[in-house]
Amino acid sequence: MWPRLAIIFLLVFVVTCNSPLQNETSQHIKSKEVKLPDEATLKRKAEWIDSIFTRLARYHWFNGAIIYGEKGHVIYKKAFGFSNFRTKDTLTIKSAFQLASISKMITAMAVMILKEEGKLRYENTIGLYFPEFPYPDITIKQLLTHRSGLSRYMSLSHNKWSNKNIPLSNDDVIDLFIRYKPNSYFRADNGFHYCNTNYVMLAAIVEKIADMPFDEFVNEKIFDPLGMDDSFVYNLRDDSIVPGYIPKGVTGHRYYKWRLIRQKNDYLNGVMGDKGVYTSIEDIFKFDNALNDLFLVGDSTLREAFSPGSPDYWKKDNNYGFGWRIKNTEDSTVYHFGWWKGFRAYYIRDMKQQKTIIALCNKDKGPASSILWKIIRDTTHVVRFNNFLISELVLEDLIE
Repeated sequence: MWPRLAIIFLLVFVVTCNSPLQNETSQHIKSKEVKLPDEATLKRKAEWIDSIFTRLARYHWFNGAIIYGEKGHVIYKKAFGFSNFRTKDTLTIKSAFQLASISKMITAMAVMILKEEGKLRYENTIGLYFPEFPYPDITIKQLLTHRSGLSRYMSLSHNKWSNKNIPLSNDDVIDLFIRYKPNSYFRADNGFHYCNTNYVMLAAIVEKIADMPFDEFVNEKIFDPLGMDDSFVYNLRDDSIVPGYIPKGVTGHRYYKWRLIRQKNDYLNGVMGDKGVYTSIEDIFKFDNALNDLFLVGDSTLREAFSPGSPDYWKKDNNYGFGWRIKNTEDSTVYHFGWWKGFRAYYIRDMKQQKTIIALCNKDKGPASSILWKIIRDTTHVVRFNNFLISELVLEDLIE
């Protein structure tokens, strides 16, 4: 149970706060009245979520930060555990975590911004920007929706990048593909295959069009306008040798014989677009509000990002748009999860009910995604975590 002052602060915050973007004047912002549930309902919802994650943290199933919001308003946010288990530094709601594959939605947004600025078309091909690339007819849209058929750059670099102490960059990935011409999984647009290479190529195209490093473009067009002051795109552009550990943001951890150890840096961390974005739960919620308010791109552009990119994909319960997975069994729900070397990340948006839940973890094992789906689908707002734990999930379902 929360202390009394914390509950009072929550109620005041929920009732009075507005999205930082709602008061700005912009042609992209939709002005609309929103109605939140009553204060008692919000209190029960917050207490219920707190009971879930307090229990998970107590038994070491969750170490990270969580935020839940409705209609652009924060209902619950809290950090649990350590940012560094060696130094015992505690996490806060402003701690910056690696988003892993959730970084793809930031890359997709960068592409969409350039599209709205008239600097690219989704039908443009890789060959327009990299004439020597061995698969020149792949389009930007096929990269966005994982329909390019490109093979995995991590496997290629594992075999062909001889010195793993030297950082690998996006340009290096392109050079490896040009030199070794690995076989594609299928001809472009003849199937769906989720592959990080697609978003590496998109980041490289952004750099080519914008004539600046990808991380600087993201800062200029996304992070700075939204006031995402805790956020950055990690890369190794200024490093000739891979540092032992990542010096910025929260420290990632992995289990070694049931003991948590710091995750060492990796030559693949020099590659941007498929991963590499660090942000806090407060910052990523600003991004979520920017989507609601159409602050970064217009309505038609965003609708396309949330549309299935593979209408005939055989897995009918799941699809992929532009940087978002689409839950076909849910009404207007998109999401993405991520894992990368000591981090877990979860992001679910129910756009019909205007609900968002984001959980960021700095261990290579995190809570089961079914717990977050349970919260996003909940309509009763009743504190019932004990029953939820015992009757609806078995022990091994609580951690991934």
